[in-house]
Amino acid sequence: MDIEPQSDAPSAATEGQVTLTYLIYGLHALSALSGILSPAFVVTAFLTGWPSIIAVIINYVKRGEVRGTYLESHFRWQIRTFWFALLWVLVASLLVLTFFGIPFAIVVAWVAGLWVLYRIVRGLLRLLDGKPMPQ
Repeated sequence: MDIEPQSDAPSAATEGQVTLTYLIYGLHALSALSGILSPAFVVTAFLTGWPSIIAVIINYVKRGEVRGTYLESHFRWQIRTFWFALLWVLVASLLVLTFFGIPFAIVVAWVAGLWVLYRIVRGLLRLLDGKPMPQ
């Protein structure tokens, strides 16, 4: 009776899975960079651009296939980037509803845009090194 030992080490990702992860980062970057006129436009372009919406759908559809590989952390990173960016846009939108909140809304939108760009670049750099994203 042979019992294979359980290992906590991540399994190897296939070349196709790595390529797909690059494609998803590229789609997110394409959406974000389409609003490069200002970081406030970056976050809205990131959330409303078709490439980014398609990327998030692919993340959800394919995340089961990368489970157990280092790419699972990249998928989680990409999905969280999208949803937290949406949260910050909603916060900025609520701030706009008040006259005194408008300056804060502008700051929130700018910071969120810079944050989205940072998350895309950091994820791509970690992927290039073949490393998972931190927890």
